[in-house]
Amino acid sequence: MRHRSQERIIGAALEVFAAHGYEGATISQITDRAAVSRGLISYYFASKRDLLEAVLGRWLDAMLGMLDDQGPEVPADQLLATVIDRALFGARGNLETQRLMLCLMLQPGTREVFARVERSREATVRAFEDRVRAIFVARGAVDPAVEEVLLRSLLEGVVYKLAVYEDIYPLTEVRNRLYVVYQLGEPGPLPLPPDTFHDTERLRAPV
Repeated sequence: MRHRSQERIIGAALEVFAAHGYEGATISQITDRAAVSRGLISYYFASKRDLLEAVLGRWLDAMLGMLDDQGPEVPADQLLATVIDRALFGARGNLETQRLMLCLMLQPGTREVFARVERSREATVRAFEDRVRAIFVARGAVDPAVEEVLLRSLLEGVVYKLAVYEDIYPLTEVRNRLYVVYQLGEPGPLPLPPDTFHDTERLRAPV
């Protein structure tokens, strides 16, 4: 029951932060969204910043755990495709959360909180990085560490553009291009809505 209560509060905080921004969100809004008493929130989380740490931690754990269900026998190419697909599909399905996390990682008032949460999971972060680097070792990369950084930079860049240009970003075509770049063969189907981007268009933020 304790775990369920905490998860309910964290989920409500995530929704409120996404709707109003961290600075604009209030404990009262989170209380209403979670349908719990203010005293219960205060019992588990001493401040809004503590709630922010919990939200960031849950999101980071999900990102770092995207390969946890993939055993050691899974081929490197399949693992790489899994990283690409789960990063892109996860972003597409949770764009409000992605926008929030981008803001929290970059804003001066919350960046140090993200850095602290990331440091608190140092062993898990390193294990995920090593897992991705091992993929590139198996693929014969000259510098697996650089390949790991490059892959994450590419995916994070795609997520950023998707968050800004949601309605017209050509996610399927970008995914197909990543498969070509990494020589992963023909990509399988993903439950993504059809792209509305055309060759004659340019990415512009909606008004």
